[in-house]
Amino acid sequence: MEEATNSSIQVLRESSADKENVSSFEPPNKKIKTSDSHVDSKIKLEDRLCGILCCAVCLDLPKTCYQCSNGHLMCAGCFNHLLADARIKDETATCPNCRCEINRNICIRNLAVEKAVSELPSECPFCNQKLPRYLLENHQKEQCQERPSICRYSRIGCLWEGPYHEVAQHEDTCAHPRKSGEEVMTALEVIDARRQEEQRVYKDIFSLLSFEKITFNDLQLRPFRTDDFITRLYYETTRFTAFNQQWVIRAKINSDHKNPIHTINRTLSYQLVIKTKLSSPISLHFLALSGPFGGIDMKSKIYNFEFTAENAETEYEDLPIDSSECDKLLAAKTINFRLVMFQVTK
Repeated sequence: MEEATNSSIQVLRESSADKENVSSFEPPNKKIKTSDSHVDSKIKLEDRLCGILCCAVCLDLPKTCYQCSNGHLMCAGCFNHLLADARIKDETATCPNCRCEINRNICIRNLAVEKAVSELPSECPFCNQKLPRYLLENHQKEQCQERPSICRYSRIGCLWEGPYHEVAQHEDTCAHPRKSGEEVMTALEVIDARRQEEQRVYKDIFSLLSFEKITFNDLQLRPFRTDDFITRLYYETTRFTAFNQQWVIRAKINSDHKNPIHTINRTLSYQLVIKTKLSSPISLHFLALSGPFGGIDMKSKIYNFEFTAENAETEYEDLPIDSSECDKLLAAKTINFRLVMFQVTK
């Protein structure tokens, strides 16, 4: 009986010793696996943050970030586009995630998200180097050795394009500095033709400033709806006085599209309408500018028209702005701009 008891005690001691050996010696591959998973979690953290901080519409990281009352994020471009869509459809703009109402009074900037996004790494599209986003723009313009560059002799016809680190080598062997004067003049004539087209508008403006009768008005376009079965959005100013006559500006969206909702390339066109009866024709040059309250990135474009008793309205002329600026205007309650008018005296 005692021998059986002693043998069982011996077995228990051996089994406990084996357990201690197992717990004290861990296979090395298990440690490597644990460290690998820790590294993977660090790598995936950036991707997870990108998924959390991205715009709810375009899924890109926002440089300027707005949030709805429930905290869902939108970049400035998508935010303006949502408000513009709602304006065109005569509906209330809503958040694409929670469907709560959004507008410029309810939604606020999220500076914490903007700062966090600026610190997230992003790859340079030219050299694939990873940098914080706030350094990326300066890197692409000044520091990246792979950024697209042109030859310093491009003004005299050299069409070479390549990475920045190859510019010096190309310029040493470029044949354009050794071209004849006639060949150089041919290249300069092409450049001069482009520049003259760009400067023509400014020359026209300076010549118009010498006119005897000049006036300008800071106007505000307000949104209205047509009385059709399917209403359409249009804008109109209140009456204003210029050259002792009463005038109105009307504007509409994408005059060449039946439904502006179905396109992202939106444009605004406007027409000048005289409201008083004319006894004699009036010839005018006019152009729209951003003005002190507009905040629009608008190019200058001059139009001219002769108003008569039969022709009291101009054609709809394009407002020289791009699609993103158009969305910004449509997202606002009103559109502010300055109209400059020049009367041609005979």
